[in-house]
Amino acid sequence: MSFVADLRVVLQGRDFRRLFRTRLVSQFSDGIFQFGVTNFAFFSPEKQTTALAVAAGLAVLFLPYSVLGPFVGVFIDRWSRRQILVVAPFVRGGLLLVAAALVASDVPDPVFYAAALGVLGVNRFFLAALGASLPHVVPADRLMAANAVTPTCGTVATFVGVGAGFLLREVFGDTDQGIGLLLVVSGVMFGTSALVARTMDRALLGPSYDPDRPQARDALRNVVVGLIDGARHLAHRRDAAATMGAMAAHRFLYGMATALGIILYRYYFTDGDPDAALRGIGLVVATSGFGYFLAVIITPYATERFGIGTWVVIALSSAGVLAGALVLPFQTWGLPIAGFVLGVAGQSVKICADTTVQRDVEDAYLGRAFSLYDMLFNGMYVLAAALSAAILPPNGKSYLAVVIITVGYPVAALVYRMVTTSSSRSQVV
Repeated sequence: MSFVADLRVVLQGRDFRRLFRTRLVSQFSDGIFQFGVTNFAFFSPEKQTTALAVAAGLAVLFLPYSVLGPFVGVFIDRWSRRQILVVAPFVRGGLLLVAAALVASDVPDPVFYAAALGVLGVNRFFLAALGASLPHVVPADRLMAANAVTPTCGTVATFVGVGAGFLLREVFGDTDQGIGLLLVVSGVMFGTSALVARTMDRALLGPSYDPDRPQARDALRNVVVGLIDGARHLAHRRDAAATMGAMAAHRFLYGMATALGIILYRYYFTDGDPDAALRGIGLVVATSGFGYFLAVIITPYATERFGIGTWVVIALSSAGVLAGALVLPFQTWGLPIAGFVLGVAGQSVKICADTTVQRDVEDAYLGRAFSLYDMLFNGMYVLAAALSAAILPPNGKSYLAVVIITVGYPVAALVYRMVTTSSSRSQVV
């Protein structure tokens, strides 16, 4: 079934439409917020952006998802999920107002980042509650279709929010006060998602009562034990583990490419003009987003034609070769095209990883496997930014970084192929 057909099917449910609108509004707001943080961290005229600052900014944006991810389920399985969707936007909105005041007051950067981490921590609970609520608003036979379309539409809403943030920046200006106003708009928009969530019945989204559910303290302790058990289980599911490893490798190399692109546009391509740099990076984000969406359309057909294993190898190998060829001349025309290539390749690998984990991992371990997946997905991105801080020169023109990206993708493809081939042989024997 195609993406459009899946969306048409699931939109027939009234409760799903309400939950879906809640997601779209919140992720649109999140796009404005992410643009505001990125603008403050990387493109503010008052700041000298360095690779270390890029690493710090990306850590703020992604670490809450890595650190909190495995633990939030303990609470969303105990608290009313509908109430989380109603209350969290107001908490986040309050934190955004605090962050806006801090930006406008020109406080030290670490103080602002602490407030931003709080905002993203609340958002992690919100998104987890959205995901856990989905089975309560769609029939079982439509759950796969709903899982296929909701993350994609949410991501598109985030990209649209980033675009709205760019337009609002033109209205509010590029000063700290302008960024503060951006955060205020994001907070107000996020608050409207609570109004949508309030239209749902309090008991609609669960969780169901379970008298045998362990206490929260025991459950938190069990999370750590469960992650270890999940890792052991994955060690015996080589195809799933290999595909997760391929996704982790992409995220690491994509993180390096992100840091490289930000510094190149900030200094090498634009001589330090933050407005020109932001426009350049905005174009790269747009082409990457288009690549992401195109991958959603072509990957089902590609995997049917070549198989998941072959398509992962093709995606990784082509990403390395093409990205290297496009970036190595260090010309402005190359980076948007490279962003498109990495968008297609990265989302193709992610779809394959999602499918392989769902197919090969036993249901009792599935939640723990995806918790590990989530930690890898975001943690490797931050780790790459940290490495970039160590190797990138002030103007960003680093042949070493391009070589690592160019060689890293085919090496990841080779390792993936070796592991999956070995797994196939062991199953035959």
